[in-house]
Amino acid sequence: MVERLTLRRRELLAGLASTAFWPKAGWAAFAPTSTRSAQWPSEQEWAALERRLSGPLLRPQPLLAPCVGAAASAACKTRLEDLRNPYFLGEQPGGTQVSGWLDAWTPKLSAYAVAAHSADDVAAAIAFARDHRVKLAVKGGGHSYQGTSNAPDSLLVWTRRMRGIDLHDDFTPTGAVSAAGPAVTVEAGCMWLDVYEAVTTRAGRYVQGGGCATVGVAGLVQSGGFGSFSKRFGSAASSLLEAEVVTADGRVRTVNAQRDPELFWALKGGGGGTFGVVTRLTLKTHDLPRWFGSAGATIRAQSDVDFVKLIDRFLAFYADRLLGPAWGESITLRPDNRLEISLVQSGLTQSESEALWRDFFAWARNEQGLSFEEEPDIGVSLARSWWDVETRARQGSTAFVRDKRPGAEPGHGWWSGDQEQVSAFLHGYDSVWLSERLLEPRRRPDLARALFEASRAVPLQLHFNKGLAGAPAEVLGRVKDTATNPDVIQAFALAISATGSAPAFPELGQSLDLNAARRNAEAVKAAGKALRRVAPHSGSYVSESDYFNARWSADFWGPNYSRLLRAKKRYDPAGIFTVHHGVGSEVMMPARYAHAGQRPAIIRPGAA
Repeated sequence: MVERLTLRRRELLAGLASTAFWPKAGWAAFAPTSTRSAQWPSEQEWAALERRLSGPLLRPQPLLAPCVGAAASAACKTRLEDLRNPYFLGEQPGGTQVSGWLDAWTPKLSAYAVAAHSADDVAAAIAFARDHRVKLAVKGGGHSYQGTSNAPDSLLVWTRRMRGIDLHDDFTPTGAVSAAGPAVTVEAGCMWLDVYEAVTTRAGRYVQGGGCATVGVAGLVQSGGFGSFSKRFGSAASSLLEAEVVTADGRVRTVNAQRDPELFWALKGGGGGTFGVVTRLTLKTHDLPRWFGSAGATIRAQSDVDFVKLIDRFLAFYADRLLGPAWGESITLRPDNRLEISLVQSGLTQSESEALWRDFFAWARNEQGLSFEEEPDIGVSLARSWWDVETRARQGSTAFVRDKRPGAEPGHGWWSGDQEQVSAFLHGYDSVWLSERLLEPRRRPDLARALFEASRAVPLQLHFNKGLAGAPAEVLGRVKDTATNPDVIQAFALAISATGSAPAFPELGQSLDLNAARRNAEAVKAAGKALRRVAPHSGSYVSESDYFNARWSADFWGPNYSRLLRAKKRYDPAGIFTVHHGVGSEVMMPARYAHAGQRPAIIRPGAA
């Protein structure tokens, strides 16, 4: 069962556009710009920056360079294969996990990149950008759906090469009077698979990170950060004990609950690339359950009436039997009236998991108008081997796609269910937190009908691990002390609708069907509208949200936004760090980058 489940981890984008294509402004946009004015730093000034660094100053190169004028070459074929590999993309200063968003952004090369090896390298880059009025871009993993990790005519602070990991039996934050318990210190360029391998596979403990194995550690924590087992362990931000961060004044600060506590709090969910450049994080680790497991099935309804009945019955079953710390991941409601169950659990044995599901599956099997397209499959495995790519491969597992490039690091891979997002081009994306109160018997029928309506044009997923209702009180207490919108505390799930397509390339004569893409984007809007009729004031998760959300500050951070804005003004009063829909972007972004090819992307101001 684990194999089938992991193949489905994030299939929301798969198959939503039947034709593979790439926008004309897509990878072709990986090209030098020529919009710089006389204010642009001279070559001598760039050379002076390089002398301050521990390594060479990089000039990012177009990723499709091998295909220009040589589309049939072996080099071009290899490069096209590489663009489906998240490790390759992460290793390129110009690489991004997704390839852009319709009418929103496309990848743009920075003019120069600092491949940082230390906080001192980062400080030098920040000082140069501040003194020369150069736009800064900050990237670790490059997974930002919002496009915040790239910008044209910018100086890129690229932390991917900072990948140290240190385990602590009992960590004491700087300035604290008592120890905080077992922890792990991780440099900003690490991906979560590396951290899981060190903490879980080798050391037999758990650290709360991301579900996607190739997401960068620092970006996930700063966005709040949910993984498959967040209902039991909380968000990644809530496990942060201490961080090293370089702020706009060039200072390398060690921040925690005792030192710069407001900045420390802002880093726990206030958004990446906004308050400084995080170079190192120390995260709480947890006792590892003996078992992780999964449960899955696909049930098809013969009619719309039958599908609404199925949705309502599943919601009742979830509220009665599954709502709690154990269960995470998602179900998918499809326009053809299929319910796909793809859940994971922590801490339950095989028999315990089977007992929980027995009555629901029996009801579905005996109910007229319903049939199993894929039979129920329930399984458990040792938690310590959950992210062990090499062991899974030896056992014949297809849960992970291994990085098979020559010279690739052993043990590197990514969940098969995440493959379709690698280089995907987004047409639309939206998320809504759904309150636990919507599961009450008197409100559940309205919720079922809203979910049905939202699933008519696009697949709709409910991610139960990204809503923390049902988590232990201690977990909720730690999450409350983060900057994430408090709506997550009462939410039983995050509802996500999205559309997109696989990559295609103008260099190979492919182009975008704008009409089809915009129809897809409108379908996502319709799904969000249906959900907000039953959840009119619910927030949205900053990392998985609508690029064009006019209420972004309220939806992403709710009542925490005013406090975040005060921290922004204190630690970055000149607006050195600018990202789309980042804290302060609606009020703090002057025309300080007049020589650059792109000013900060403020589409619509949000409500504070």
